[in-house]
Amino acid sequence: MSEINVTPFVDVMLVLLVVFMVTAPLLVLGIPVQLPKVSKEYIIADDDTPLNVEVDEDKRIYINKKEILLPSLAPQLAQMKLANPKVKVHLRGDARLNYGAIAVVAGEIRNAGIQVIALRTDLANLRSEIEAFPKQNVQ
Repeated sequence: MSEINVTPFVDVMLVLLVVFMVTAPLLVLGIPVQLPKVSKEYIIADDDTPLNVEVDEDKRIYINKKEILLPSLAPQLAQMKLANPKVKVHLRGDARLNYGAIAVVAGEIRNAGIQVIALRTDLANLRSEIEAFPKQNVQ
């Protein structure tokens, strides 16, 4: 009785699988379209999309990756709040900054009338910081 040898078939299938796995991420999905231009310098967030306010280690401030000076932060955010009263802000500060620098930026966000501020963290670093934090008996 002769049996069918499936080893070459499996080899070919594995090669095809690898080819598809390598080429699939390179495919561009969608059709090419030309997007309209906007007249504003900033992006107004949707109801669900938070504004990203970031502070780098040199204390430069960015709103949605656009650099802005501290004195103009509150007025700019106030304009965005007028366009979307339910706007939320995700505040992200460099780990090398002291707490005071982040507190100043958070204060300016509050001065703009924005009530919902979330502090963004890196979860991997947060876990290592929690593990390194001394255990205290809280009564």
